Amino acid sequence: MSVSILKSLSEMNKAMVFLKNIDNDLAKVIDLEGVCRLKIDKKNSYFALLEAIAGQQLHAKAAHAILNRLKSLNSGKLPTPQFLLHLDQNQLRACGFSFRKIESLHALALATIENRVPTYEEALTLSDQDIMDRLIILPGIGRWTIEMFLIFTLGRLDIMPVDDFGVREGWRLCKNFDEQPKPKLLKVYTQSWSPYRTIGAWYLWCIADRLKPIHKQNPLTF
Repeated sequence: MSVSILKSLSEMNKAMVFLKNIDNDLAKVIDLEGVCRLKIDKKNSYFALLEAIAGQQLHAKAAHAILNRLKSLNSGKLPTPQFLLHLDQNQLRACGFSFRKIESLHALALATIENRVPTYEEALTLSDQDIMDRLIILPGIGRWTIEMFLIFTLGRLDIMPVDDFGVREGWRLCKNFDEQPKPKLLKVYTQSWSPYRTIGAWYLWCIADRLKPIHKQNPLTF
């Protein structure tokens, strides 16, 4: 099995050259933004997925505030799966989690304890699809959440999160379209960017962020 992982600056430069040659419109965005500053945060799978659940459908600042309140319940650290399961619903609601997200957090914690969530080290050996298949069955962990894990924790190079609003808005701006593309169409449109669709997605996030106030921008594109 071959897994495409970001390993070096030279590989990043190779991806940028490839994308510029394959798409003239994206080339303009790359020239505008400069070198891709994609940040890979290698961490425990459980903690990465917990943070991704917290960030679902929220701006980065709001998600950060919720996670800080959660940390305050555990001496400034994110709770372990065992600790999280002992927090009552009122405590988690006070942090800012919805009932649905609480259900997702509990399911994640239990699955981690039962070794159904691959560890970071195990995930490195699995294909993108294997990881998707392992995690998609957990309540509240959909394709977008897993794609964020694949990109920002595992550094996978060929992920295009077509359901992401920022990515679709970035494509609209990049191509100067009146409307965002439907996810299925965006998947087709960006197929030629493979095997570097993750890097292309990062540039689409960047161009979409340029129209947002600073507090609503994605900190992962700074």
